[in-house]
Amino acid sequence: MSTGTAEVSAAPKAGLNKGRVLGWLQEYGVYAAIVVLLAINTALKPSFLSVENFRVQTFQAVPVLVVALGMALVIATEGIDLSVGAVIAVASAVIPLYLGYGSIASILVALVAGALSGLLAGGMVAFARVQPIVATLALMIGLRGLAVMANGATAKSISDPVLLGLGLNSWLGVPQMLVIALVIVVIVMFVVRRTTFGRQLMAVGDNRAASALSGLPVRRVLVTVYVASGVLAALAGVFLVGHGGYADPANYGLNYELSAITAVVVGGTPLSGGRIRVLGTVAGAVFMQLITATLIQNNIKNSYEQMVEAVIIVGAVYAARGRSGR
Repeated sequence: MSTGTAEVSAAPKAGLNKGRVLGWLQEYGVYAAIVVLLAINTALKPSFLSVENFRVQTFQAVPVLVVALGMALVIATEGIDLSVGAVIAVASAVIPLYLGYGSIASILVALVAGALSGLLAGGMVAFARVQPIVATLALMIGLRGLAVMANGATAKSISDPVLLGLGLNSWLGVPQMLVIALVIVVIVMFVVRRTTFGRQLMAVGDNRAASALSGLPVRRVLVTVYVASGVLAALAGVFLVGHGGYADPANYGLNYELSAITAVVVGGTPLSGGRIRVLGTVAGAVFMQLITATLIQNNIKNSYEQMVEAVIIVGAVYAARGRSGR
């Protein structure tokens, strides 16, 4: 009799321990992974922690981070935005077309193009009730074609000092694009945690039907997050043009949607919606860049990076499911 009781009590305890481990991995796993990767890279190459390498890694990570912040807002509503990479391509396509009106004007046109793309995606999801993955997949395909049609398949050189400054210059030793990205992080955190819209966003992601019955502006929330995602993706396109010194809509933004989704999921934001971890998303973007840097440093092919990314996504989703019990 006592043996049976011990066996019954052991099962819940094992499940509890498993839940604690999965919960810890979801909350802090990405930060621990960053520390491990930094230690490995520093051991292999001491100059990895140099200021120059910090700048290099920053220029690579910031565009993904900016896109991931918009993606996190969309995922928090239980949606997805596969069009962000194509929006980057569109932004890079329109910049050379409007540089004649000034650098500020060309940047604003690129951001407006991102907003219109997000408005279209949000409209399809909120009003036409098209599934987010279908709506944004269609946009991804269409916008890619539009970007190439608008600017051709060949790269266009950019010499505008304002654009190049965004991609290369620093303020007090900190890259300009990093400063802008950190400001966006603070804004997103404030909106999510301290505003009525942030509470509505979490409610819609947790239960859209109940939110609608409660009188919350569900459609407005959905459209807003997709517009935000589009604008931030376009901003990433501006950064890429400034850093590269050329506009290449045929190649810019490729696989950015996957990198952004990975950063969000690894950072602890569940695909089931109703929750968003902004700092976790930042850590996720840093983690993904460190993975890339580690593979490059060890002369490992890019195809392996994609395989590693796939494994990371599956592991992060499993941890989230295990914790929520779904």
